[in-house]
Amino acid sequence: MRVSLPAALVEHAREFTEGRRTPAEPRDAATVILMRPGVDGRAGPELYLLRRQTSMAFAGGMCVFPGGGVDPRDFDQGVAWSGPAPSVWADHLRTSEEMARALVCAAVRETFEESGVLLAGPSADEVVADTTGEEWEADRRALEGKDLALTAFLEGRGLVLRTDLLGAWSGWCTPEFEPRRFRTWFFVAALPPGQRTRDVSTESSSVTWMSALGACDAVDAEQIGMMPPTYVSCLEVGQYADPDAVLAAAPGRDLTMFTPAVERDGEGATMSVPDRVTPLLEARGG
Repeated sequence: MRVSLPAALVEHAREFTEGRRTPAEPRDAATVILMRPGVDGRAGPELYLLRRQTSMAFAGGMCVFPGGGVDPRDFDQGVAWSGPAPSVWADHLRTSEEMARALVCAAVRETFEESGVLLAGPSADEVVADTTGEEWEADRRALEGKDLALTAFLEGRGLVLRTDLLGAWSGWCTPEFEPRRFRTWFFVAALPPGQRTRDVSTESSSVTWMSALGACDAVDAEQIGMMPPTYVSCLEVGQYADPDAVLAAAPGRDLTMFTPAVERDGEGATMSVPDRVTPLLEARGG
C-alpha cells in the first residue's frame, strides 16, 4: 500500500521536519486485531473490522480494528488480573509498568465496547461464553459512555481479565504532521469459544469479518479504505494460517514504536513503513 502523496502534504510535512511547526502530543491508545479461523488458510485468519463513521474527526470512513484511547481509569491497580504480570507486559511493550497495565486494560475494554467480545472469565482458566444478554448490553453501554469503570464492571460480575488471551503485535505512532495523533499499541486475540461479535459501536457505520489478505485485496481494489498501520497489520497477520499461529508468533515481535515519515520515491513521495514490511509490500507489487 504505497500511495503517492500530494505536493501540498509533502510541503506541510517538511514544515514539521524543519522545526517550523510543533507536532501535536500523541495520545496513548490500544487496538485489538480480533481473529477467528478463516475458510482458506492461505488468506490468513478472518479479522473483525469496523468502518468508522464518516463524521469522525480521525480516520472517518476508514476500516479499523476495535480500539481507542487509554482512559485514566484504565490505570487502576485494583483491577482483577490474570495472566502475565504488568511488569512482564512492560518489558515487552517497552513502556512503564503503569502504562502497560493501562494499555492491556484499554485493549480489553475497547474490544468489549466495540465488538461485544469480552476477554475475561470467572477464573484464570475460564472465559465468558456469552455476552449477548440485555444485562451485558447495559454494562457495555455504560462502559462506552464512561458511566462505568472497567474495574467496577469486573468486580460486579466476579470476573478477572484474561490478559493471557492477548498478544502484543506492533506499535505505531501517527505522523508528526497530523493534527490528531495517537501512539497506538496493536494487540492480537482470538475470538473466545461461544462468544460472537455484535454491531454495537456508536463510532462505526458497519462491521464485517474478512480474511486478512482479502482485506488487503479490497483496499488495493479501492473497495474499502484503511490507514497504513491497519493495512500493514492485515498483511502481516495474513502470513499465518490461523489465530493460533499468529498468537504463537506474537512473543517474538519487535514492539519498537514506529512513526511513518515522508520519504522520496523517484519524483514523488510516499510514507515510510517498517523495514520488515517492505518485502511483503514488494511481493504484492506495492
